[in-house]
Amino acid sequence: MKKIAFCNQKGGVAKTTSALNIAAYLALNGKKTLLIDMDPQANATSGVGINKSTIEQSIYNVLHEHIGLEQAILPTEIELLSIVPSNLHLTGAEVELVNVMGREYRLKKAIEEMKIHFDYIIFDCPPSLGLLTINGLTSANSVIIPIQCEYYALEGLGQLMHTLNLIKENLNPALEVEGVLMTLADYRTNLTKEVIDEVKEYFEDKVYKTIIPRTVKLTEAPGFGKPIALYAENSVGAIKYGEVTREILGLPLGTEPIIAKEVKINSEEDHGEKIG
Repeated sequence: MKKIAFCNQKGGVAKTTSALNIAAYLALNGKKTLLIDMDPQANATSGVGINKSTIEQSIYNVLHEHIGLEQAILPTEIELLSIVPSNLHLTGAEVELVNVMGREYRLKKAIEEMKIHFDYIIFDCPPSLGLLTINGLTSANSVIIPIQCEYYALEGLGQLMHTLNLIKENLNPALEVEGVLMTLADYRTNLTKEVIDEVKEYFEDKVYKTIIPRTVKLTEAPGFGKPIALYAENSVGAIKYGEVTREILGLPLGTEPIIAKEVKINSEEDHGEKIG
């Protein structure tokens, strides 16, 4: 079971978009995948079509040990993709757990006690370096860092790398940087190329070859509660997230992945319906 945390304390870097869509493509490539929404904004939850205001059990209940992780798992439209949802209750978790013994290991403990097997667990961490993110990083084998192709792209990355090193030294010796994903690229500007070159100089071979462009379809898909693979499977954004997933899986670029044929749709009525 490979566990990957998507992490960047800087907001607006397409972190949730990347976690959600890569999780979807892992599932479509036949990998049984669990997406854990660690962000109180719950955008990954609504991004797979789940109404975050009506869910009864969430990652909040798991972290407080009210329930086991298995009891919070919900299915999605993609047969092999499941999610542990989040909601606004998670906002208070960092304060409520501050004096709890072993608070950094709550999520890791829940995963170890889980009896369901997954090939991949993807953590969508919040845009901060607080307790929720630390739980994700303590539970993960590796980290994917999304970085936007915009001015000040490397701002705050020194602090993030310092945090990753502290967690590796004190909480999770196995933690490694899986890769760096460039996002929100706009090739009409010289800035995009300059930022890409700067990030490659900083992270060297950790940067994925695939770069995610800024596209309308990627911004529209969450409003319909669908990963880009279901919302606009032939769009540029879908193709690029499919390609970076091939990189993660170690498949050669330029070849078609093996896609699981059965995609479960919860109901025809919900398919394509915009969520409020």
